[in-house]
Amino acid sequence: MNYRHAYHAGNIGDVLKHTVLARLIVYFQRKDKAFRILDTHAGIGRYDLTSEETRKTGEWQQGIGKILNADIPLQVAELLSPWLDVVRSLNPDGDLRTYPGSPDLSRHLMRTNDRLTLTELHPQDFEILSGLFSADFQVKTIHLDGWLAMGSFLPPKEKRGFVFIDPAYEVTDEFDRMTGAVLKAWKKWTTGTYALWYPLKDTRAIRRMHEAFGDAEMRDVLSLELSVGKSGPDTRMLGSGMTLINPPFTLADEMSRILPWYCDILRQGPGTGWDITQLIGE
Repeated sequence: MNYRHAYHAGNIGDVLKHTVLARLIVYFQRKDKAFRILDTHAGIGRYDLTSEETRKTGEWQQGIGKILNADIPLQVAELLSPWLDVVRSLNPDGDLRTYPGSPDLSRHLMRTNDRLTLTELHPQDFEILSGLFSADFQVKTIHLDGWLAMGSFLPPKEKRGFVFIDPAYEVTDEFDRMTGAVLKAWKKWTTGTYALWYPLKDTRAIRRMHEAFGDAEMRDVLSLELSVGKSGPDTRMLGSGMTLINPPFTLADEMSRILPWYCDILRQGPGTGWDITQLIGE
């Protein structure tokens, strides 16, 4: 699997992950107390949809492009507005050219007392990322492997917040690396929220990860899935999922309203569907 962010900005995977990211931030802001976001695989932070990379795939046209051009039902529009308002603010003339990655989206939604830590290992991507936030005292950018970052920066001094995990899946053992890093981090910070994104391709690896979380006696683990067609190990990505540890109690209900509509709007063929499963109870 190869999922470098720049080639896939705004695609169906980003639709799921950034919807969840925005809802997490909204939830944490229900309390006045500050919180921290650790984004372990930050990428470059903001994406030019006219760049060579994005034009090569054009995947955003089947993702955020369809969402913005759709007639969104009121109850869904209210839930999506934090995310979509940021996208629209970056494209004030209505012509979609710029797409916020998770760092840019988080920064736009943060309050003045919230903090964001971004780690990125790729040297060129880190240079662009650090330049984007160079003068921002609320954001810390660090040239570091995201799996090491989870061992170094948790728990945060704010004691509130979440870890957003969105690796590129460029190496075959990425699920095992993610599972190990999350288990170690969770043992240090059992009350933190962890949001893990992945393509729905290697179902055995996903199952192994979930079994490892159960074996570790984690509590409150939620799975979300969105597919716009049938995908497998040798096909392009047509579905993605997220596993959340200690998710907001509001999230499952919110996503039960959003995901069916996404299926209708983003459908690309047979195999379209969605799923919300409480893998481990509270």
